[in-house]
Parts: sequence; C-alpha cells; structure tokens
Amino acid sequence: MKALEIKGLKKTFRSNFLLKKYHILKGINLSVEKGEIYGFLGPNGAGKTTTIKCVLGLLFADHGEILIDGQPAASMASRRRIGYLPENPFFYDYLSARELLFFSASLFNLAADEVRDRVAALIHQVGLSGHQDLKLRKFSKGMIQRLGLAQALIHNPDFLILDEPFSGLDPIGRKDLRTLILSLREQGKTIFFSSHILQDMEMMVDRVGIILNGSMRRDGKLSELISRSTQYYEIICSHIAEKELAKIQTNFACRDGQYSLTLPSDSDINQVVESIIHNNGRIVAVNPVKMTLEDIFFNEMQPHRPATTGPHRPATTGDSR
Repeated sequence: MKALEIKGLKKTFRSNFLLKKYHILKGINLSVEKGEIYGFLGPNGAGKTTTIKCVLGLLFADHGEILIDGQPAASMASRRRIGYLPENPFFYDYLSARELLFFSASLFNLAADEVRDRVAALIHQVGLSGHQDLKLRKFSKGMIQRLGLAQALIHNPDFLILDEPFSGLDPIGRKDLRTLILSLREQGKTIFFSSHILQDMEMMVDRVGIILNGSMRRDGKLSELISRSTQYYEIICSHIAEKELAKIQTNFACRDGQYSLTLPSDSDINQVVESIIHNNGRIVAVNPVKMTLEDIFFNEMQPHRPATTGPHRPATTGDSR
C-alpha cells in the first residue's frame, strides 16, 4: 500500500467575475512509497502548492482521487497521519516556542505527560534548545521554519508534507534541516516536499516528480533518472603534443598538464582513444558525465532546446502555487 496516491487530479480556478477558467492541474498522477523522500519540482505557477493543498483538503479538486495509506485523503483517519509545514508558517508573535508546541499538541488531545516529553524532545531535535522560552516575535525566519517543523511533528505523524522547507535558511540551517529530514526517514516516516533549491533536493530524495503547466513531465527514482541521462563523455589524456591532439579533435582544454576532450556520445570513444595512444599519449580517464537533477529540470523546462554538450548550471526556480 502506498503512502500517497494521486489519480487524475484536476483543478480549475475562475476569475474576471467567474467568466474565465484557469486550468491549474490537468490530470496529475503520482504515487509516494512508504518510507521514502519524494521531491516535487516545478517553476512558478506549475501547480505544486495547489496539489499539496488538494491533498490536505485546503482546496477541493474538480476531479480525481487522492488516497493516503489506501484511504481517502479527506477522511479523519488520513488527516491524523499527516504533518504539514507551509511555505510561510505564521504564528502568534507573543507565544514562546514551548507555548506554541503545547497549544499545537492540545489540538490532538494528547496526554499531558506525553506532551511534556514530546515538546522537550522536539525542541532539541530541531535545534532550538535554549530558545524555547523566547517570544516568537524575536525569532529569525530560519528559527520559525525549524519551529514549524516541530509543530508538524508534534502528533508523531507517519507522513510529512513540507512546502518549500528550506526557504529562508542559511547554508548551516539548510544542512541541519537536511540531516533532520534524513533522520526522519530513518525512523520510517514518509516525506513529500517541494523546493526550489535543487542542490538540497538532489542530496536527499529517493524519487522525484517534475510538474510543468499543471501536468507531470517526469516521475521516478532519482538514481534512474540521472543514470539514464548521460550528458556527454570526457576523455582526459596526457603526454601528447598539442598539434597531434588537434588532428584528432580540434576542441580540447588543457588543465594541470592534462588535456580534456568532450564527446557528445560514446560512438567515437574507441577511435579517439586509439588515436591518442597511437600518438604516444596516455589515457588518464574516460568519464561519462551524468546530468544533475538541475540539468534534467532545465531540459524539461525547455523541451525544444538542443541537447547540451557540456556542463550547464542554470539558475534555480521557485514556485508560488
């Protein structure tokens, strides 16, 4: 049984006095396995946050089915399993971190002794020890983000939904949060999160889904997506005269006394290697250079762009829906 299944999810909004329809979700299909981290990617307006809100019941879908552990997402049993961190958590400024967590726990009718122990453990777990009695108006955005994760965990949910959890965190905070999310997976929890910081996502996720214009473009294990996506091949050699190397391939780079040749496919590798050796050169390495998650995402964003033959590092993209 899957932790989350979304089948044929559609959602439209109306504007201009209800005269015009905007099709935000156009039949989303995805599934999340139990105990995995699933990364949900897409540019601004792609439909990520709309999908998350439909799963949470904050928006009602026009069509489709959403199941959590095989039960309808709208059921009370399903909602008890979910912990949620919104993109911009907002709490009452004059509460302390401890008071907020006690208030959140009261919504789940937990026993007093259990709540006391859990609040103390969560404050330590999210790195807010020493700040538990500080008023939230004095918290930084990163501290609010950590506290938001603690309140999402207060009832010990099986399934966490995190919308842009790295937003506003500095590099140290991002590293700490990555470590925390990975530890939650080790505890058997399932994590579904969106993020525009693709580097962090690539370091964490088991599977990834890419949504564009309300439709799923990619969905699968990250390792398989990357292994199938060889960007180019690099041959590194040495001990060969540049004029001889230029006869083999005109485009090459020299670094630290070694030469680097880039080939768009593996069809000419053997021929190039034999030519280098024939000219008394030495082969240092032959490397297939895989696409990163960022490369794959960028290619999906521009499907008509010609295939790249070298490394590319585009700017990251966020999402507001």
